[in-house]
Amino acid sequence: MTSTNDERISQLEAMRAEALLGGGPARIEQQHARGKLTARERIDLLLDPGSFVELDAFVTSRSSAVGSDGERFLGDGVVTGHGTIEGRLVFVFSQDFTVFGGSLSEAYAQKICKVMDIAMKVGAPIVGLNDSGGARIQEGVVSLGGYADIFLRNTMASGVVPQLSVVMGPCAGGAVYSPAITDFTIMVEGTSYMFVTGPNVVKAVTHEDVSAERLGGARTHTTTSGVAHLAAGDEAEALDTVRRLLAFLPQNNLEAPPVVAAADSADRMDAALDSLVPDDPRRPYDMHDVLRRVLDDGAFLEIQPGWAGNIICGFGRLGGRAVGIVAQQPAVLAGALDIDASTKAARFVRTCDCFNVPLVTFVDVPGFLPGVGQEHGGIIRHGAKLLFAYCEATVPKVTVITRKAYGGAYDVMSSKHVRGDMNFAWPTAEIAVMGAEGAVNILYRDRLAAADDPAAERARLVEEYEREFANPWVAAGRGYVDDVILPRETRPRLIAALGMLATKRDTNPPKKHGNIPL
Repeated sequence: MTSTNDERISQLEAMRAEALLGGGPARIEQQHARGKLTARERIDLLLDPGSFVELDAFVTSRSSAVGSDGERFLGDGVVTGHGTIEGRLVFVFSQDFTVFGGSLSEAYAQKICKVMDIAMKVGAPIVGLNDSGGARIQEGVVSLGGYADIFLRNTMASGVVPQLSVVMGPCAGGAVYSPAITDFTIMVEGTSYMFVTGPNVVKAVTHEDVSAERLGGARTHTTTSGVAHLAAGDEAEALDTVRRLLAFLPQNNLEAPPVVAAADSADRMDAALDSLVPDDPRRPYDMHDVLRRVLDDGAFLEIQPGWAGNIICGFGRLGGRAVGIVAQQPAVLAGALDIDASTKAARFVRTCDCFNVPLVTFVDVPGFLPGVGQEHGGIIRHGAKLLFAYCEATVPKVTVITRKAYGGAYDVMSSKHVRGDMNFAWPTAEIAVMGAEGAVNILYRDRLAAADDPAAERARLVEEYEREFANPWVAAGRGYVDDVILPRETRPRLIAALGMLATKRDTNPPKKHGNIPL
């Protein structure tokens, strides 16, 4: 006897209700007890209200050995679909820890792959909410293959559509490589962690006794390893950060980032900038003060603020246009470029270039950080990453030299010689091969050794060198600096330059891809 339409409708409604419960009320309660939201609650917080359209809600595991008692759950541990953020289309997958600890199965992986494939076809961002115990052991190599299927799509989508990962629970073993390939990774303090091998394996192999939090928690990955870009105090903050990040990014690599109406006047000047750089070149200042006085409404979303603090990277707006900021931080290591700073900035420059976000660079760099540790750690290779990234970037590039621009670091930091479009200098700029004291010690070694008063002679020669070379005029005379501007003029000059460059066209030679010195 065939079922009636009413029975089928009732069955559909019952199955929808079942799918909404994930692993069931008891496991949802356990999730809440851990201080974590459910997969669906997270989606509701992330997306515009009522915009979520779910796909594959009725998919179940294909394995004959699912749970100890043969349990199967609709959705199979991951919620997938699409919705909007500020009215813009995004695709999302949210791992459900209430179903087998969020472990990944063949069907689960194929659900994620499906939304990634559609996102690529239509050109929309992908947001992954990660909370999983890893591969589903019962499915063996099939689940491992599922991870590889996802990794391949992460790689193919890289530079095509923005990919954001939020780690909201465990993310271990092979699972960590999906967030690692994506553009931005956000972690939640206290409840999320990432590592290739967990504390138990570490203890067994290396005899190191370490907690999951110290091994791979949010603080570790945002201050020590640089694996994660941002840490949030709770899940709501993490999801709000996703929304804030996407506001600076286009839907895909063929579009421009959103432009917003700017309340902050484009011709606003700030006289405080004129006295911000100290007279003593050895005294530090906080580059954040410069950024706050230049950007629209002083708003700046810093990326990786806790790692490699000698360089600042992040997003802001100038005249309503999204810009990527790269700036030395003289208050940390005098703003010198080291291994971590070079890697951090190179990745950020390439991310901006992928998604058509103009780059604004503030330079105060005494050079590359010296030392045996830096040389043996490969500062040449890592510094070359940043050089490669700036050379390769075809987005509008505007540079402001606020103080020191010494040696090879001058070249690297979006100089005219690496296709900087508009390069400005403040009157306080010092563009030279090296600092005055170092130069004098090399150039006048013999004279200083023969002098009756070496200290007085050194002081005289340093003053002479600074007068002749530690200024922006030689570079301006060569056209390496387009203009020397008053610090107070920085904001209007940057906005005018970006407006002029809005229709910039630049290309690189045809090739499969460059060979960045990884």
